[in-house]
Amino acid sequence: MKTSRRNFLAGVGVGAAATALAAPAKAQSVIDEILSSHSRAGWDNQFDARSTAQPGRVVSTSPVFSPQTVSYIEQTLQHYSNVVANGGWPMVPAQKSLKLGVVDPDVQALRRRLMVSGDLPESAGISSAFDSYVDAALKRFQQRHGLPADGATGRFTYAAMNVPANIRLGQLQTNLERLRAMPADVHGRFVMVNIPAAEIEAVEGGRVASRHVAVVGKIDRQTPILNSRIHEININPYWNAPESIVRRDIIPLMRKNPNYLRDNNIRILGPNGEVDPLTIDWNTEEAAKLRFRQDPGRINAMATMKINFHNSHAVYLHDTPQQSMFNDLERFHSSGCVRVQNVRDLVTWILKETSGWERRRIEQTIQAESDVKVPVTNPVPIHMTYISAWATDQGVAHFRDDIYGMDGVEALQISTL
Repeated sequence: MKTSRRNFLAGVGVGAAATALAAPAKAQSVIDEILSSHSRAGWDNQFDARSTAQPGRVVSTSPVFSPQTVSYIEQTLQHYSNVVANGGWPMVPAQKSLKLGVVDPDVQALRRRLMVSGDLPESAGISSAFDSYVDAALKRFQQRHGLPADGATGRFTYAAMNVPANIRLGQLQTNLERLRAMPADVHGRFVMVNIPAAEIEAVEGGRVASRHVAVVGKIDRQTPILNSRIHEININPYWNAPESIVRRDIIPLMRKNPNYLRDNNIRILGPNGEVDPLTIDWNTEEAAKLRFRQDPGRINAMATMKINFHNSHAVYLHDTPQQSMFNDLERFHSSGCVRVQNVRDLVTWILKETSGWERRRIEQTIQAESDVKVPVTNPVPIHMTYISAWATDQGVAHFRDDIYGMDGVEALQISTL
């Protein structure tokens, strides 16, 4: 259910919302007070992400979808409440590209921002120099927010950095409620697709066995939230185009390029067999009543693998011939199904309890280029969910863009701003 902006801010609290509107001078004085406070037991005990010069520590083997994450968020909420109560963090001027070696007055604001969020240790001090301490801290911040950890400020880094602390607090509270409502079968083996993170976790024994970059649905063709079980692996699958794709994509493409179907090995199947594309009037939508099937092969929309689970949305996980999409910062390109990077590793893990289907046989079957369906022994639960903020056992808070607007606050829809 989509949360309204009013309800979201009510969850944050009137006092926190008022804090976000405080004048910059007041915020600055609060930051200075925080930095000079002698009542702290230690920096790590006060703020959201523990200080470290090793951004790699942001990575955790703790699964996002787990009862432990509920506990970690509850602990992190106290840290964020303290930050909000003390004035939040300062806004960072977003006009310049700052990176290692730059000396600029704006670096001072960047340092203060990273200190309050716990990414930069207090001992780094306040100066105009973008040194190795700031470089490591910024990379850590970028990792926590699902951004390329390149150590350079840019549009998306600034946008994530300048989301007010009270809004981040509310985002954590919203996602805590989502996690509290998670299904009960998250103690064994399962696959979790986190839509706003565009990431997949294969979980076993309370730990992440493997993570996979994903491409999920566009804003106007959203990947659905659902729970099911993976019951079948289809190797070298045929691709049957859904009617929605025939109407929205294939018919318009045929109007522009009459050879589109032939070039992409797509056949039209009617009640009496294969239909010649030349017999169809592509200026109408009569073709949407027919079946469009793409042959197995390298250019097949699902490439080598399709991971099947029962659902009313006709979606599935699959391979793709467009591997370059996994390098995109915004991976919201599909029509609802989910593309999986290193899908053969995930399939091998899914089939580990299915006798006779070890990695070598999977690879041999792929090379044969024949359509093969493999029933999964002990079907694996799959949870396609929407978690845009969470925390890990290392005391690190993670945030992602609210791509579908389900958190109810425009400031969190960074990629659409």
